[in-house]
Amino acid sequence: MSDERVKHYLNRATTDMEASVTFLDEALARIRAGKANVHILDGVRVAYYGNMVPLSGVATVSTPDAKTIVIQPWEKNLIGTIEKALLASDVGITPMNNGETIRLGIPPLTEERRRQLVKLSGTAVEEAKISVRNVRRDAIDKLKKELKNGMPEDMEKDGEAEVQKLHDRFIKKLDEIFAAKEKEIMTV
Repeated sequence: MSDERVKHYLNRATTDMEASVTFLDEALARIRAGKANVHILDGVRVAYYGNMVPLSGVATVSTPDAKTIVIQPWEKNLIGTIEKALLASDVGITPMNNGETIRLGIPPLTEERRRQLVKLSGTAVEEAKISVRNVRRDAIDKLKKELKNGMPEDMEKDGEAEVQKLHDRFIKKLDEIFAAKEKEIMTV
């Protein structure tokens, strides 16, 4: 029975740590690295019949080349609304509207801006690491409570060691994700 409790805490810790990695992946996808990436528009919301909906819910968003994002509204009358939403967003790119589609030209990044984006990415990675550490701490705390509830000490210690291995594996994964994003941002 005690072995099942350890597995339960390890499975929960794994799930929570994977959620931190997924959240980081999504956060880093929104940081533009000089190449056209539709994910930089994930946070843009458009007024549509009284509701605020994601841009992808009212238009097709594509990247015909490495320096351009094209937004094709599903309804022609939305083009102005989408343009206003883009201007009001933190995307920082002025849209070009030809009456049927909206084009976003991705400007080349300056060296200073690249460094800022790496720093921003580093902050997101650090938040993910803190989250992973918190999951580790919670799992170990729960194992210690199980020790007080009659779990054998060696089983609790083995569980702690497994949680630590899990933590180390996810921290390494976060470092690898950051290294890849840093390379992507700094590549001219």
